[in-house]
Amino acid sequence: MHNAALAALGLDWLYVPVPLRAEAFEQTVRALPASGFRGLNVTVPHKEAAAALADERSVAVEEIGAANTLTFAPDGRIAAENTDAGGFLDALGECSRGWRTLVLGAGGSARAVVWALRQAGAAEVSVWNRTPERAAALAHALGARHVERPEPAELTVNCTSVGLGGGVATDEAIAALGLATVAPPAVLVDLVYGDEPSPLAPWVTRAGGRFVDGFEVLVHQAARSLASWTRQSVPVETMRAAGRR
Repeated sequence: MHNAALAALGLDWLYVPVPLRAEAFEQTVRALPASGFRGLNVTVPHKEAAAALADERSVAVEEIGAANTLTFAPDGRIAAENTDAGGFLDALGECSRGWRTLVLGAGGSARAVVWALRQAGAAEVSVWNRTPERAAALAHALGARHVERPEPAELTVNCTSVGLGGGVATDEAIAALGLATVAPPAVLVDLVYGDEPSPLAPWVTRAGGRFVDGFEVLVHQAARSLASWTRQSVPVETMRAAGRR
């Protein structure tokens, strides 16, 4: 996706994988600018470490406690951003102000989604997780509401691993997420993506709702990262097409 966009922008840059060990993360990251790197996307398990080592942190990084994008300045300073939150809202494509929302999960992606929904003005952000203590801690930290069981909502976001890897039936996924007695929402975003369709999609679309898959979130968070490095308007459709291929 990134390389397709860079080619479209006419930039002679290259986006490459950089495997990093946790124990050498900070030392290696600080050495990358000298090798010509402009920035870095960071995934698990390094997002909290990325936020900690940065010289500058966005409000999102400060409040979520994790960064997925680092930008290297010419003076050597490192700026941290979390494009997971903005990418989620871009993929949603609707204003969630005033909505009743439900977030399933309590990991790093759930923190980003809860923060984004709070910033977007959702009327209520509820958090459910199979481990109640984790959901309660997340809700308390970000000013959301912890629920013991999933409740009806206009927007539901799956931030769990249910459905990851495929091979999960719709009824099985609904049961695993405690949604069997809950009416489908008007919109469901499933952060899980892969070669197979989400098992949650039929549950929503059969009821006339809208489904947004995790691939769209991936595209938009990636576009935001690339925009922060290039300072240019990024061709999102080019990235989406390349990712689909």
